[in-house]
Amino acid sequence: MKYDFDWIDAFTNQAFGGNGCAVVHGGAELSTQTCMDYVRETSLVECTFTGPSKVADIRVRYFLASREIPFAGHPTIATVAAMRSRGLIGDGPLVLETLAGLVPVDVNGSDIKMTQIAPEFGAHVPADIVAAVAGLTADDIAHPPQIVSTGLPFCVTVLKTRDALERAVLNLDALARYNAHLGQTANDIMEPFWVVHEGATSEGDTFSRLLLAPPSPSEDPFTGSATGAMAAYLWHHGLIETPEFTAEQGHGMSRAGQAQVRVLGPRDNITGVDVSGEGFVLMSGQVYL
Repeated sequence: MKYDFDWIDAFTNQAFGGNGCAVVHGGAELSTQTCMDYVRETSLVECTFTGPSKVADIRVRYFLASREIPFAGHPTIATVAAMRSRGLIGDGPLVLETLAGLVPVDVNGSDIKMTQIAPEFGAHVPADIVAAVAGLTADDIAHPPQIVSTGLPFCVTVLKTRDALERAVLNLDALARYNAHLGQTANDIMEPFWVVHEGATSEGDTFSRLLLAPPSPSEDPFTGSATGAMAAYLWHHGLIETPEFTAEQGHGMSRAGQAQVRVLGPRDNITGVDVSGEGFVLMSGQVYL
């Protein structure tokens, strides 16, 4: 079968920035194995596959090379940017059907805003167990790491220094111990998300990294779902003064990405997180699956 696809660099307005995602239009009907194989073929972290929905404007399936996941941030920006570039949608609101629920999106020119669902705050994870995953020590961590999800769960981990963030290198043995600590929920939780209270540039307020295990690439250039979880964590725990800030990621990979973030609701009753960015159409074509 022939499917149209678009390769989008998300959270950037230029080629080779932000995080790439291939959007396969109409591909939601494909098998799980085919979708995972396609992600491996692209060497991207994630790809999306769209289809009709009875409860929303469009259905979106999100895949890593290893599994289907309920939601992902940069692929949401990419999917909407791809639809807009093909004239399938215009400016204004639309709703995506995902395995994490309905995700409202608003399109205003090149700016795409997704409203991630209300956060779920999970267990705190011992700092030494989390730190070892990146070859760091508990002393590098500024606040208790916690599992947080706004559609996809991450262990949000705030580091004390930019130096610690840049020194982080994934340790697979320590990741196995981290997963063993999480137990049966480990398969549903992504690798720890590392963040510091300073931007990669003067425009940013936070700078983050996500180190990934095989078969995914070794690092994610920009992680929109984790950015939403991180924002909810920072606001809920009183670690930021304002619910609006600029998040940056990918600069150490020469794939600079940026998102505008706004946490909705008071610290003790967050109702959602707006994460906004742009998408650059890098290439388009057909794929035979």
